[in-house]
This record gives sequence, C-alpha cells and structure tokens, in this order.
Amino acid sequence: MKPATLVVALVSLGIAQTAAAQDAAGFPSRPVRIVAPSSVGGGIDVMARLVSPKLTEAWGKQVIVDNRSGASGIIGYDIVAKAPPDGHTILLSAGGYTLNPLLFEKLPYDTMNDFARVSLLGCAPNVLVVHASVPVGSVKELLALAKAKPKQLAYGSAGSGTTSSLSAMLLLHMSGVDMVHVPYKGAGDLANAVVAGEVQVSFSNPNAAITYSKAGRLRALGVTSARRLPLIPDVPTVAESGLPGFEVNNCFGVLAPAKTPRAIVGKMNAELRRIVQLPDTRQRMVNLGYDIVGSTPEEFTAFVREDMAKWAKVFKAAGIQPQ
Repeated sequence: MKPATLVVALVSLGIAQTAAAQDAAGFPSRPVRIVAPSSVGGGIDVMARLVSPKLTEAWGKQVIVDNRSGASGIIGYDIVAKAPPDGHTILLSAGGYTLNPLLFEKLPYDTMNDFARVSLLGCAPNVLVVHASVPVGSVKELLALAKAKPKQLAYGSAGSGTTSSLSAMLLLHMSGVDMVHVPYKGAGDLANAVVAGEVQVSFSNPNAAITYSKAGRLRALGVTSARRLPLIPDVPTVAESGLPGFEVNNCFGVLAPAKTPRAIVGKMNAELRRIVQLPDTRQRMVNLGYDIVGSTPEEFTAFVREDMAKWAKVFKAAGIQPQ
C-alpha cells in the first residue's frame, strides 16, 4: 500500500472507531424495549422483568418489557429482526430461537443472519407436572396410565417451537405413549391451563411448577435436566425415571437486530454480564431454578450453532419433520 493510501485508510479507520465510540457513549438515547415472545408469567417474561429494572437503573432510560406471544414466539422474533439496528429494540430469547428453524420450513426471519447475539444469561430445566386430579405419583406411573389410555390424556405446551413442546415430544418418542397436544400462546397461559385442569400434563418452568406444587394444585414428577434441581431435590430427573439420556434445558439470552453497531452490542453485553453477577440477581435466578451464564457474543453464537446441531440429530433420529 502506498504511503498516501495508507494514511487515508488509517484516518478512515480512526473516524469509524470514533463514530462507533460515540454511538456507544450516546446509547441509549431514549427508552429501550425488550420484546418478550411469551405471555406474562412465563420463563422469558420472568427473565426479562428481572433484568429490565437493572438496565433502567444503569442507563438512566426506561427499559420496558413488551410481551408479544403467539406463533411459537415467531411474532416476537420477527418484530426484532425487522427493528432499526440501534439497540433500542432487543429481544429476550429462549429455546425457540434454536428450535424454530428445525420445526418450521419457513420463517419470516433468518435465525443466524437477522440477529446480533448479545449475551446468554442463564439456563433452566423444565419440570414435568400433572394436575392434582391425575392419579399418578411418578413418571413411570404417568407413562403406564398413558399407555393404558392412549389419546385420553392431554398435554399442554407453550407453543410448537418451545422447550415445553420439545420435552413432551421427546417423552412420547422415547416412551412410545400417545397423548393429545394442546398448544398455548405462552408459558404463562400454559401454567394457568394445567392448573385449571384444561390439560392433565405439561412441562412447566420451575417457578410455576414449584409454586403450584407447593399449593397442592399440581404434582411435580420429574425435571428435564441431567441432574436434580436443588430447589426440589426430592423430584427425580426424567432420565433416572426410566428414560436414560433424556435431557432438555431452556436457555435465555438477549438478541438485537443484525447490523446493530458492535460498540452498542458490547455496551449491552458488559451491562448484562454485570447484572447477572450481582448478588441479588444471582440469588433471584437461583431461586427460580436458573444456572447463571453471562456470555460474550461469540460464546452465545457458538452455543446457538452447537444447540441447533444437537437437536437436528435428535429430530432426525426421532423422525420429526419440519412443518
């Protein structure tokens, strides 16, 4: 490169870096919206409302949660994919982010290319619960009842592209039982449905499962993680209840629209990682059954690719085809 050209290139780089720094320094310049592609009360909603007041405090701008449930979360993801890439509209993602491209042939957004991954915040298992009226006390007893009464039990899910749905699909595939699927618009609606007895079975987030189990309205039979949940140590894993290898976790992260300036993504990442390590936040997350993560954008992207590859193999083995 000629000296004059090199000088121009260095000056241009310096200008770009200065502009990026100014973008980050001025962010946010107005209220920030966290789109939660779930109904109120679900795991996504709970996580969004856990971090939003901390972000408001740190940034001095209101950070609001906007629940956009339905269509397996696709509505919410599409809103953020098409939002201006300035960091003022972001999304709290969950398992549906990596599952939807495997479950649906056509999506209105590109999973990898339409989003900037900011940080993976934490992961939690689901809890297999039954309505208090169902006469079973274990996973084995539930499967025996389902085999004796094929298609007479109904299981609810928070939507087809959610880990509650995936957990049930794996349960049916690995056990050979047949139950009727009733999808809802989100985890909050699902929890209300199983408590009301609209469906007999569901895989719920730990917060709802534990709360309603303690009240005697649901009965917890198993957790979907590889090890027992410390909050309910007497409840075995589904894997140790007769389905070895069964494991499903729901991981929550923050996404921004693609082309959001790297400096702004970096500023959001640093703040989110700080927040999940705060003592009160950590305690709250542990009480909700979450394993705390707090990742870099690159680590989040690597996780997404690994998770999609993992479930693609599982779906292929189970004969699950995209709709």
